[in-house]
Amino acid sequence: MPQTDLRIQNSPPPIQLFVTGGTLDKQYQTTTGELMFPATHLPLMLQEANTTLAIETTVLMQKDSLELTDTDRERICQACIDTPQHTIVITHGTDTMVNTALVLNQHPKLKHKTIVLTGAMRPFMLSHSDASFNLGSALMAVQLASSGVYIAMNGRLFSAHQVQKNRQLGLFTEL
Repeated sequence: MPQTDLRIQNSPPPIQLFVTGGTLDKQYQTTTGELMFPATHLPLMLQEANTTLAIETTVLMQKDSLELTDTDRERICQACIDTPQHTIVITHGTDTMVNTALVLNQHPKLKHKTIVLTGAMRPFMLSHSDASFNLGSALMAVQLASSGVYIAMNGRLFSAHQVQKNRQLGLFTEL
């Protein structure tokens, strides 16, 4: 009699992973010295993590968060509304991550979903990056947190309306 893997039979619904860019996905261009977005690094990050989670990845945009517009935030919000998934992780640049989290937090159609934004202070493709740790933290947090909008950074989970990026310390802190 063949064995059945109970983990697969009892697995939770997929996590929706939306990619919006940010430092996490930037790559150093050796000829110009610029940081740019050639493609998302999320598939490689998930492969390296050896995750067994069901994750549906969608690239919404590849932008520095300082360049995000209200239209971009509306697009992110609409994608969160449109997905049938109730657990959502969004990779985002850290400079305006709180702004996007607050927009999502205010939308009544998202009250029943758990949304976790995360990013990195240093690109994944450069050494000593916090990108993989933050992504792993966000994926765990989205499975455990109650409905709401959160930011997962530096090993902590913050409510959208109680967090700030502390530029002097180079990390996120509570308000």
